[in-house]
Amino acid sequence: MQFGIFSVGDIAPEPETGYTQSEAERIRNIIRVARRADEVGLDVFALGEHHNPPFVPSSPTTLLGYIAALTDKLILSTAVTLMTTNDPVKIAEDYAMLQHVADGRLDLMIGRGNTVPVYPWFGRDIRQGVALALENYNLLHRLWREDVVDWEGNFRTPLQGFTSTPRPLDDVPPFVWHGSIRTPEIAEQAAYYGNGFFANHILAPNFHFKPLVDLYRQRFEHYGHGTADQAIVGLGGMSFIAKNSQDAVRTFKPYFENYPVFRGSRLEDQMARTPITVGSPQQVIDKVLTFRDGFGDYQRQLFALDGLSLPVELALEQVELLGTEVVPVLRKEMASRRAPGVPDAPTHASLVTAKYGGDAPRQPRPNPNRGDNLSGTSPYQDSDPDMQARFPVIA
Repeated sequence: MQFGIFSVGDIAPEPETGYTQSEAERIRNIIRVARRADEVGLDVFALGEHHNPPFVPSSPTTLLGYIAALTDKLILSTAVTLMTTNDPVKIAEDYAMLQHVADGRLDLMIGRGNTVPVYPWFGRDIRQGVALALENYNLLHRLWREDVVDWEGNFRTPLQGFTSTPRPLDDVPPFVWHGSIRTPEIAEQAAYYGNGFFANHILAPNFHFKPLVDLYRQRFEHYGHGTADQAIVGLGGMSFIAKNSQDAVRTFKPYFENYPVFRGSRLEDQMARTPITVGSPQQVIDKVLTFRDGFGDYQRQLFALDGLSLPVELALEQVELLGTEVVPVLRKEMASRRAPGVPDAPTHASLVTAKYGGDAPRQPRPNPNRGDNLSGTSPYQDSDPDMQARFPVIA
């Protein structure tokens, strides 16, 4: 099972001092948190995409590419990439490039997002949000799997003989998680393709998203990808850890209760009614194990640890406690309770093995049958009739 953290890159005043990080400082601190996650042995670091203040990650690929160069084992992901307002052609190109830069340590979480004004900012209509998400991913799926794509849809110009570049590393696309907390159509699409389904298990009452996860599992089996228990499920969560529960609540309470989204809420009430996990390492472990009891075996658990205006040193302490005192126990407990036949979360290495077995992966190269997206001719063609003979295409 994979454990990791995700950041939405929010900026807010600290409750006691009023100090507010600059954008530059927040970006540097996100990088520090990701590096610490790699150092303590966590599996995943995921970054949100936002285009409105007070959030900074408007370009996840840029920041994740930099983090890839500074880490060794961490799987990089998004939380989420906006499938509604991004062009699927650009997503195909950007994340295939990032997959190469990260040497395969990349997967992609896609979703509709929860910021209404972002749609008109990018020339989209929120009333078409579900249709946009479905159509755009259908195209993305093809762009990563077909060397030449002819396509026509409702929301962008047609494609004729189009090749997305670079091709995915080893000709194996990044694994895709569909993130949703309210949309059955997204769960259906994830199941149809045999992709993962991620429920950000934070703000709603405990197990509020179980019906959506159950729907995804049922449809995953319906489409022949395996049994419902073998469907690939991920959960999000918010956590704050201290050596004892009293210190955890005392320290976290002002950050939580003064944050705009939670203002007017009482931390202790939210701890009782929602999946938020605040307490000692053992208390966090015990509550996360209830997620498995409620949702069944699942493959990925991500925690939000660095938001709500926490100073970076406090956020780094959270990553340290998660990686050294919480996750090692959860790994053993989850493994001991895991039903036979439940798969691990896919990685680039496992997908390569599944596709090629012991054979060498296909390495896409310039192909005379592919064209150059502009003229439709091979980039090796020339007016010189001997050009092809002197510079043969490597098939």
